[in-house]
Amino acid sequence: MEHQSLIFRIFIHTMALLVAVVILAPLAWLFIMSVSSSVDLSAKPLHWWPETLDFSRYSLLFSRSDNSAGAAFMSSLGNSIKVASMATIAALVVGVPAGWAASRNPQLGWTLGGVIGTYMLPPVALSVPLYLILAKFGLLNNVFGLALVYLSILAPFVTWLLKAGFDPIPRDLEDAASIDGARLDQMLRIVILPLALPVIATALIFAFLLAWDEFFYALLFTSNQNAKTLTVAIADLAGGRVSDYGLIATAGVIAALPPVAVGILMQRALISGLTNGGVKG
Repeated sequence: MEHQSLIFRIFIHTMALLVAVVILAPLAWLFIMSVSSSVDLSAKPLHWWPETLDFSRYSLLFSRSDNSAGAAFMSSLGNSIKVASMATIAALVVGVPAGWAASRNPQLGWTLGGVIGTYMLPPVALSVPLYLILAKFGLLNNVFGLALVYLSILAPFVTWLLKAGFDPIPRDLEDAASIDGARLDQMLRIVILPLALPVIATALIFAFLLAWDEFFYALLFTSNQNAKTLTVAIADLAGGRVSDYGLIATAGVIAALPPVAVGILMQRALISGLTNGGVKG
């Protein structure tokens, strides 16, 4: 038995190491490209590690000089943070009460299913009506307009995810709070939300990542630095005839930092939310 247990542990650790390599190898290569010179990146055979580390691209992208590539990049970084944060917070404000209502009223399930069904539509099918709506209200090339578009994407997903988290919470707790005279808002704030924090944190992370990585609508509804997001800015770096792959890799490394930071800070809540989905009745 001990021999079998040892083999099993070796197998588990080997598989975990393999998964880690598959996930981290592209990120490691992205960083290596960002600090490699153009000569190293174009060398044949390829240099897997640069002869000298070159951090000049980071200085370039973090530069605040007027009309520089760094100023445009930092503006896009700020826009991405604003849009993703506003859309995520708004999605939680909408999704928490909607998810709780759908959980406690199964007859509303068909409406949630219908809304989730909109995800079956390709984004291009919604691009024209969304464009016309934004144009009518003067919200084209505007971070608030882009956040509203992202809200239309995130709200159904967040509502569905939170419903699954509210389902295991015993209704007896709500009945007891109601008997004690708690209002509906007090019941949600004091009883339900603390128990649902893990799944709320999970919804927050996934909503932020979806908004952060979105490209199609950001490309379609923005035209200059007023609202251009990071994904569009990185595409612009690759749009020329001669692309600096090291600069694109540097932009990718910087773009990956906020999601990684959010994931690390909320790692425990994410794992708890994915495994438990709330509490067990």
